[in-house]
Amino acid sequence: MTPSATPAYRRLSVEERRSQLLGAALNLFAHRAPEDVSLDDVAEEAGVSRPLVYRYFPGGKQQLYEAALRSAAEELQQCFDEPLEGPLLRRLSRALDRYLAFVDEHDTGFSALLQGGSVVETSRTTATVDGVRRAAAEHIYRHLGVTGPGPRLRMTVRTWITAVEAASLIWLDEDKQPPVEELRDWLVEQFVAVLTVTAARDPQTAALVGTLAGDGRD
Repeated sequence: MTPSATPAYRRLSVEERRSQLLGAALNLFAHRAPEDVSLDDVAEEAGVSRPLVYRYFPGGKQQLYEAALRSAAEELQQCFDEPLEGPLLRRLSRALDRYLAFVDEHDTGFSALLQGGSVVETSRTTATVDGVRRAAAEHIYRHLGVTGPGPRLRMTVRTWITAVEAASLIWLDEDKQPPVEELRDWLVEQFVAVLTVTAARDPQTAALVGTLAGDGRD
């Protein structure tokens, strides 16, 4: 009897199968630019047939990419979901540890995600990425104990988030040097530095810097 050319796969629930396909796609997008990944690649990675991938993602590669991006965005947002306990800078360090671990794991995919220019980039994918930035900012405001951040504080926090993204991309380009622990500490110091500069012009930020003066991470 001639073996079937169709890959064998175990029967899974709809959600389990969808999760499996997303996991396969994320693993590929983590190491290649989105335009270099095909549905055949995803099917092979998941050990299923191409028609099965289409059954779950009838919109093809674009739909699969957007779904994978949303999944990655949810994971990134969780990086900043730190309990409101202990010194603020220690909390920020732990959040950055998770963020940089994500960057390290996803590497090429992270670069493609933030730098844009992909042939599969749309207004929806751009909104997904910006949603991660907004969520990170909201987490930081909560850790700062601020419910109504003023324009200067908002600008400062969003600018620092952009700096974290830029530093992460450069770190990947520099073969992940300096060591990740040094990069994390530098980014925490950058956070304190930009708040200190803003504090000279903004009473709300000045009050926050005063509370950070005695904060430690050791």
